[in-house]
Amino acid sequence: MPANLPPAYFEAENRYREARTPAEGISALEEMLAIMPKHKGTDKLKAGLRRRISKLKSKEQGKKKTGRRDSSYKIEREGVGQIVLIGPPNVGKSALVSALTNADPQVADFPHSTWKPTPGMMYFEDIQIQLIDTPPIGKEHMEPWFFDIARGSDIILVVVDVQTDPVQQLEQTVSFLREHRIAPLGLAHLYEGKSGWTFLPFLIVANKNDDHTMEENVEIFRSLLEDDWPLVSISAKAGRNFDLLKQTLFNTLEIIRVYTKAPGKDPDLSAPFVLKKGSKVEDLATKIHKDFLEKLKYARVWGRHVYDGQMVQRDHVLQDGDVVEFHL
Repeated sequence: MPANLPPAYFEAENRYREARTPAEGISALEEMLAIMPKHKGTDKLKAGLRRRISKLKSKEQGKKKTGRRDSSYKIEREGVGQIVLIGPPNVGKSALVSALTNADPQVADFPHSTWKPTPGMMYFEDIQIQLIDTPPIGKEHMEPWFFDIARGSDIILVVVDVQTDPVQQLEQTVSFLREHRIAPLGLAHLYEGKSGWTFLPFLIVANKNDDHTMEENVEIFRSLLEDDWPLVSISAKAGRNFDLLKQTLFNTLEIIRVYTKAPGKDPDLSAPFVLKKGSKVEDLATKIHKDFLEKLKYARVWGRHVYDGQMVQRDHVLQDGDVVEFHL
């Protein structure tokens, strides 16, 4: 790998690795090509970038020619996690997605106003999490894509109306998903030896907790749930407990945000690297660039669990909010 590649090159490369569409990948690769210094040592790398761009452009053209020929829906992943909202009719799923994201699902006081999946991006501090509104569950026919989207998500958000028999709504939703071999991760031990099941974290959202008069309903509902059912009560209408819901979703994703800095410079706190909880310095180095790990001598870390600038080795476990300075 040629030396003297500027930090902007690695930032563009990181965007390429996290690209969700061919167009995003092409844009990042073209930026890397433009940033790269012009000398003989970069000729091989330039050729490799051009091959990647050509391959992505061919893939994009193929999609345009083929087009959609069926009624299925595929939601491209965006952000640091994908969360699917599921529940009976008129519990406020669409209102919640509309209030938390840039999406504009149809919100109505009558049931079944949502007939297709609607994605939107929710901000949590300096990252974004994808929420997907789905049609209400029912005993009538549900399209196969509904279950494909649910199985491919990181978290199932079961939305119930705390004003109208939330226990029955929860049981209806869980039973419906169980019929299609989707179950809570916390109950996976009950399905030992059974194949073909998908286990995901479930979070219960008790919606329509619009004012203090509903607190008793929430507490009664909470007391009827077992420990395997984490619960957050909110009001999509009044915006109650949105911060708590966002923090709970972030915690449930089990991810951390880590920032980097060059020696003698301030860190860029606007674009964190997102890693799985428990990741080490070597995992961050690999995510930035594979050559970093090979050349890494040590790192310095700033954060809540270390003293400022503490020298660490590659097996040091990182925490959310850490700032890392690599020394090669």
